[in-house]
Amino acid sequence: MANERLRAAISAKDETIQSVAQHVGVDPKSVERWITTDRTPHRGHRWKAASFLGVDEVYIWPTVEKQAEAASSSELITYYPHRGAVPTSLWSSLIDKANDQIDILVYGGTFLFDGFPDLPQQLTEKAKAGGQIRILLGDPDSEMVRLRGEEEGIGDDLAARARITRRYLEPAAKTPGVEIRLHDTILYNSIYRFDDDILVNPHVLGAPAGQNPALHFRYLPGARTFRHYMRSFDYAWERGRAA
Repeated sequence: MANERLRAAISAKDETIQSVAQHVGVDPKSVERWITTDRTPHRGHRWKAASFLGVDEVYIWPTVEKQAEAASSSELITYYPHRGAVPTSLWSSLIDKANDQIDILVYGGTFLFDGFPDLPQQLTEKAKAGGQIRILLGDPDSEMVRLRGEEEGIGDDLAARARITRRYLEPAAKTPGVEIRLHDTILYNSIYRFDDDILVNPHVLGAPAGQNPALHFRYLPGARTFRHYMRSFDYAWERGRAA
C-alpha cells in the first residue's frame, strides 16, 4: 500500500522526491520506496523528512506512534512544584552551555534578568558567535497583559515588569542575531529554550507564574514534547511585533 500521506505532504509543500532526498541525505529511490511501498525509514531520516515538510512524523508513519510515545516520556528530565524550586545552578548551566538557540516566551520574565544581571551581555556574546536569540515579551499596553495582571492579583505591575525587562534587554537588542518581539497572546505557558533543553512553566488561573510548576524537557529525536512546545513558541513568534 502506498504512503499517500507522505506523497500529499511533499506536494503540499511544493517539494519533490529529489528535494526531500537531498535534505534528508538519501538516494531519491529511497524516498520513492517510502511512498510506493510504505516503507518506514530510520528514525533520523523520519525526523529530517517530517521537519522539512512541516508535519509530525507520526502523521506520515503512524506505525511509529508507540516509539514516539516512549521517547516523549523520556524527554521529561524532572518536575518542579513551582518555578522558584528550579535550581539557580540549572538556569546558569543552561544559559552558559547554549550556543545555537535561545528562545524565551514570557509576559515579564523579570526574575530571570534580576537573577542573572549579566544575561543581556551573555546573549550579545552568543549572538556575535552565531547563535540565534528570540525573546517574546508581553505587550505592556495590550488588553491581555492587563487582564493577566488582574487575574494574578498584581494589576499594572505585570505591565511594568514587561517594560523593565525590555529596558534590561536594550543593550543586547542592538546586536544582529538578537530579536525581541512583543505579543498579546493568551499565555498558557512560559517557555525557556536553551538549545536542546526547554523549561516550561504552565500558568494556573489566579496564580503568579512563579508559584506554578515548572517542567524540564530535553529533546530526543523522534519524540514529540519538545517539538510540541516549540511549535507553540513559533506560533506566538509569528504573531508578535517588533519591540
